[in-house]
Amino acid sequence: MSEVHGRCEARFSAVRDAFEENFRERGELGAAVSVTVGGKSVVDLWGGWADAGTRPWQRDTLVNVWSTSKGPTALCAHILADRGLLDLDAPVAVYWPEFAAAGKEGVLVRHLLSHRAGLAGLREPHSLEQLYDWELTTKRLAATEPWWEPGTVSGYHALTFGFLVGEVVRRVSGLLPGAFLRREVTGPLGIDFTLGLPREDYGRAAELVHPQTVGPGEQAAAFGRMPPVAVAALTNPQTGVAAAGTAAWRSAEIPAANGHGTARAVAALYGIFAGRGRYGTHRILSPEAAERVRTGQGACRDLVLGAGFARDTEIALGLWLGGANHSYGPNPRAFGHDGFGGSCGLADPEAGVSLGYVMNRMGPRIADDPRKTALVDAVYRALRGDGPSRPGRGGARAGSGLMSADPPEPTSRVV
Repeated sequence: MSEVHGRCEARFSAVRDAFEENFRERGELGAAVSVTVGGKSVVDLWGGWADAGTRPWQRDTLVNVWSTSKGPTALCAHILADRGLLDLDAPVAVYWPEFAAAGKEGVLVRHLLSHRAGLAGLREPHSLEQLYDWELTTKRLAATEPWWEPGTVSGYHALTFGFLVGEVVRRVSGLLPGAFLRREVTGPLGIDFTLGLPREDYGRAAELVHPQTVGPGEQAAAFGRMPPVAVAALTNPQTGVAAAGTAAWRSAEIPAANGHGTARAVAALYGIFAGRGRYGTHRILSPEAAERVRTGQGACRDLVLGAGFARDTEIALGLWLGGANHSYGPNPRAFGHDGFGGSCGLADPEAGVSLGYVMNRMGPRIADDPRKTALVDAVYRALRGDGPSRPGRGGARAGSGLMSADPPEPTSRVV
């Protein structure tokens, strides 16, 4: 049993119980969880190993959180919109003229944020080295033809989301989203989160470890069942644990997938949404702008991830709504984002709750990893004043967003 460190208010002891159960029963290796209620920290725990078993996870250990990065990236766009510098209902080409090519002159900024732009993946082969080239990747996205009629349905833009939203941020502000986030949010507020990872922080970074649960044959079969748009979104280029540990990945800016931070930092960033735009005494977004973030764009069976969900899902303006799947607790209007392998950021403005969960042992699910689900369930049990968790509680939630008998997920997925 890995030793758990940190603090947890007595009222939220169920969260500590669930966190310890993750190590004991759900294969956790190294992880951290942080919860705020009304802007106050009530849980801040960490434990386990930052590598395969020799380096203890510390209070300031960072880890690549994959698509949990999408929330902070979306925040950049919403800050610009709140200042009147970006119109979410304007065509993208107003800010990025080259984007109008190949029939995309009618694609709106809100379509980028809600994964409805039809650009879930590039059609031409795109290598990892090319992905690290911002100018090349955005040039190819501007030139490519949509996979479907933009605005009609969502198709998860696993990697392209960050380049699309990020290029609009750059065109409007003059800064890439990583620099914009640092200047406007994380720097002034002291939030330990970056898009990419500065070399001086390499020593604090946890090593990602993937469970060997999906064999090559199963992975090939899973890819074979995907429609072409899903293959493009999830495998062009191939990413994964090996890539994420390299200096090239860390030094690049991939705003949809290479954010690095602590659980405390994730809870703080999603806490801006939970606090209706406020972080402590700082106003980051107006209440109206913070509410706009979770404006639903229509529930549907997502063209990329749909087969992995038991029900239709709904993406708001940059984040996923909990909806009937209750992926972010009992409030269907709570919202957030899961990351490949299990990480999560959650915002529930009605309850005033934010949660950040980060880990280094990767799981194979698209979303709603059992470790995350256990922690979210425990938070809301504590808020309701329920008794302590029962042994083994907190696996796949009945009625959760993922079917219990999912096909194996390829290890290269970035979610």
